[in-house]
Amino acid sequence: MTTQIAENVHPWMAAARPQGGPRWVQDLRERGATRFSALGFPTVRDEEWRFTNVAPIASGEFKPADGAAPLVESQLAGLLYADARYRLVVVNGQYRPELSRVHGLPAGVRAGSLAGTINGELQADSEIVQRYLGQLADVGTRAFDALNTARLQDGAFIHVPDGVILPDPLQVMFVSTADGGAASVSHPRLLIVVGDMAQARVVETYVGTGGRYFANAVSEVFVGENAVLDHYKVQEDSTEAFHIGSMHIHASRSATVSSHSFTLGGKLVRNDVIAILDGEGAECTLNGLYLADGERLVDNHTTIDHAKAHCPSHELYKGILGGRARAVFNGKIIVRPDAQKTNAKQTNRALLLSDSASINTKPQLEIFADDVKCTHGAAIGQLDEDALFYLRARGLTFEEARDLLIHAFAGEILDRVQIDALKSAVEGELYAQLAKDLAEADAG
Repeated sequence: MTTQIAENVHPWMAAARPQGGPRWVQDLRERGATRFSALGFPTVRDEEWRFTNVAPIASGEFKPADGAAPLVESQLAGLLYADARYRLVVVNGQYRPELSRVHGLPAGVRAGSLAGTINGELQADSEIVQRYLGQLADVGTRAFDALNTARLQDGAFIHVPDGVILPDPLQVMFVSTADGGAASVSHPRLLIVVGDMAQARVVETYVGTGGRYFANAVSEVFVGENAVLDHYKVQEDSTEAFHIGSMHIHASRSATVSSHSFTLGGKLVRNDVIAILDGEGAECTLNGLYLADGERLVDNHTTIDHAKAHCPSHELYKGILGGRARAVFNGKIIVRPDAQKTNAKQTNRALLLSDSASINTKPQLEIFADDVKCTHGAAIGQLDEDALFYLRARGLTFEEARDLLIHAFAGEILDRVQIDALKSAVEGELYAQLAKDLAEADAG
């Protein structure tokens, strides 16, 4: 049933509805629009959203963001990890070739505009996009996926052909800009296809130039047989921004997929990761680190669906919360009847730096096979008093001991980053924010 709050925002949705493109794209948009009209925005009465109230998004008046907004190279220089050798830049949902760097990519690798590919700049790429786009995004039950699909226009496309190894990381930078005093909305879209026996590292970053805006992002990732994908998502939107992002992963036989999520910005952030291990021997690793202060909210929902046998998965999420910040972690592991010999481990830990910070955590196991090994654990608490005492007894001040323990807590995730420049950038930003938050807490 369509909620009243969803009906109220339909006028501004319809006004910006994209047109044109091949018939199959128009059909895809129509299906998304129809489903969103039926679903409406989720409410706290929905189990998957009961701790995250999206009413500020649903009732807000968002002006469609300007994809041609002025942005120059020098403005990107100060953004997190902006110096990657290969880079795709998408501003307010629109690919910007003048800001991107794709020269020198290995033969056969295609990276660029999703809209250009859809419209047939190269027939072979157009056929690949038609085959994969929209196959994983769940417009049937996920309202924000449906909304993104209804507004599908442009974004980024990456294709690594069979047997090709991409030696350097490829960054996809999604930039959101505010339009003066008006709140804006964009719907970034990313499609990644890694062929059989191929290897790639992709860094997906979301940044903003400040102000209030809503970024509703959808990523679809296909990893072929015996392929390897090392993926990173770094979210550093404006502290006034709303970010709803879903990533859908399909892993084929003996594929190896790792995805590392870092949430450092945003007023209300929701990250959904849905990984389907659809080939025997596929392996998946999901890691996450999030930092929130003030009255911010960070919600991480993950699902690892073991559809075939002999598929291990590993998951570790950590959060650091200060002020009156809130967090949600919901981790679901599904083991299908044919997924014998599954080995899955999930861990979630949260460090609360104030008495007012809180987290709701919910591990879920749905097991339909009998020869499996699945474990999960959750730990929530403040800094260990014994550890603080031990460090202070060896000459450290309270502040030094506290900082050392917090850095060690975060370091377990940061040390898993395989790209040195990215690790340094994320680490620097994380610790700068922590230092500011702790200084404010000490002053208060």
